[in-house]
Amino acid sequence: MVGLADVAVLYSGGKDSNYALYWAIKNRFSVKFLVTMVSENEESYMYHTINANLTDLQARALGIPLVKGFTQGEKEKEVEDLKRVLSGLKIQGVVAGALASEYQRRRIEKVAKELGLEVYTPAWGRDAIEYIRELLSLGFKIMVVGVFAYGLDESWLGRIIDEKAIEELVTLNRKYNVHVAGEGGEFETFVLDMPLFRYRIVVDKTKKVWEHCTSSGKLIIEKAHLEPK
Repeated sequence: MVGLADVAVLYSGGKDSNYALYWAIKNRFSVKFLVTMVSENEESYMYHTINANLTDLQARALGIPLVKGFTQGEKEKEVEDLKRVLSGLKIQGVVAGALASEYQRRRIEKVAKELGLEVYTPAWGRDAIEYIRELLSLGFKIMVVGVFAYGLDESWLGRIIDEKAIEELVTLNRKYNVHVAGEGGEFETFVLDMPLFRYRIVVDKTKKVWEHCTSSGKLIIEKAHLEPK
């Protein structure tokens, strides 16, 4: 199945799900739905949780219907929750932003197989540096909203990824094995703009939550709005 199929994109609001969406549109898939899983468990094994409530705003910027599924975030049960949501959609395939996580990819593939859906993971196995540089070259505006790895400090929260940030991530990769694209859970992102957005997202108010004991934290976007591009 190549192009023209009706698909849903698993959508967290971060860079990888937005790239998966971009790829699907550019390859002539008909994206019928964005699917966001809202987890009660911030330590979800499957789903990005930081600022997931703002996928509504991103969906408005894109003009694509958003379907939200809810899960308590219990390991493995949260996969069944995804299956329940996808089973109610009239689609032929699902597109995901998995880059290197075997855990996520295998579970998405299992759900899709049980539902008779095709799975597309366009970023899978890509070189992390080449991949993230491509996002910048395409015009993605990516904000760091969570950091969870040694070497990434509070100053990264709210930072927009640019070439200088990539160079610093490459250095951290050499020193501490931090994945340059954050696929090991080292950092999480939120996309403010990309080529398919009809409007850009402007952040009005944020709150940093920093845990000194674990040297990790997140940036909560408390208020944001859309502006014409």
